[in-house]
Amino acid sequence: MACTSCSTSDGGAPKGCKNNGTCGTDSCNKLTVFDWLSNMSLPNGEAPFDCVEVRFKNGRKEFYRNTEKLTLSMGDIVATVASPGHDIGIVTLIGELVRIQMKKKGVNPNSNEVPKIYRKASQKDIDIWSTARDKEEPMKVRARELAIAQKLEMKISDIEFQGDGSKATFYYTANDRIDFRALIKDFAKEFSTRIEMKQVGFRQEAARLGGIGSCGRELCCSTWLTDFRSVNTSAARYQQLSLNPQKLAGQCGKLKCCLNYELDTYMDALKGFPDFETKLVTEKGDAICQKQDIFKGLMWFAYTNNFANWHVLKIEQVKEIIAENKLKNKVSALEDFAIEIVVEPEKNFNNAMGQESLTRFDQPKAKKKHPKKRKPAGENLIVANNNNTKPANNNRQNSVDKNTADKNTADKKPVIARKPIIITKNEPKK
Repeated sequence: MACTSCSTSDGGAPKGCKNNGTCGTDSCNKLTVFDWLSNMSLPNGEAPFDCVEVRFKNGRKEFYRNTEKLTLSMGDIVATVASPGHDIGIVTLIGELVRIQMKKKGVNPNSNEVPKIYRKASQKDIDIWSTARDKEEPMKVRARELAIAQKLEMKISDIEFQGDGSKATFYYTANDRIDFRALIKDFAKEFSTRIEMKQVGFRQEAARLGGIGSCGRELCCSTWLTDFRSVNTSAARYQQLSLNPQKLAGQCGKLKCCLNYELDTYMDALKGFPDFETKLVTEKGDAICQKQDIFKGLMWFAYTNNFANWHVLKIEQVKEIIAENKLKNKVSALEDFAIEIVVEPEKNFNNAMGQESLTRFDQPKAKKKHPKKRKPAGENLIVANNNNTKPANNNRQNSVDKNTADKNTADKKPVIARKPIIITKNEPKK
């Protein structure tokens, strides 16, 4: 199903289209359906289903009828009917699974309105298609500049050229209705092609552009999710999630679609729970619910005059107290029904493998202090002359007395300086 740029190289490694998962023909398994009937043959005398599924840029899929009885397989590039001219797409599904997909999308397979496939795309068709696709990115930048120049509150998110290059579809998002009649004239004058504007929602925009979600995986809307259900903040409340818009919103700026995935499970679990606003009447005072543990069946209650202390009750005990309150009877206290939560001892894992601590790099290493070079002390040095040995004095060793030098100069007697022999304490004297 991959295009030629995604084929393997000589070493067996994939070349890669270097387009972040969406190659020039958009055939990197985006919104694809696994054909689990591909290895099964049809019964004798049964004709194959004559409709195929063709995908265009960014997961846009359409159903076409194979009236010419072409031998098609998944990954073939075909020329299809368009208005005007023809369009180029990739076959993504054939056989009986197309019938199921058409039923899911609400398309009647026996209708005469299903467009047809002209032929398999020739090399000339593919060249024209590739040339048109190369114009889209610089064209999108220029289109945004023209929209900003007219001060229109809209965002042009994507541009899709028709396969024959005769028409360009501009996808944009906007909060309100936009009067873009003057903008279309500028586009037609600038790009010299037929222009079609199509508004999409913010979720559809995120699906077309793609990306990585906060879970670390690719966006559901750009990989497998095809229908977008409305998401309300009540879904987060039922799942006891904090109503933080930064965490609950996806890349589209709307609430995440995954909030609906586990909502039915939470709704089923909450059927056996009393109402969260239920108030328990006791002799020590009224108590209201503070927290619920849906899957453990626990509820935390606190007195209205002491919200600091919470008491844990099971659902059965809460229902028992509610039944007593309906009979206008007060229970003595919540402490009689509260259960004790046993705090599990903290597990201390020993370093059985002798590995070092994982936090050893958390603290910065202390800088090593280089020791200062000490000058040799005069006490450790011994000056040895021919006649006798005596400890040397630093002042006398390094310099000659001024008075002696002046006196020798006056007497004009040369002073013969003998080279001293320096011996450390550890070495034997020579």
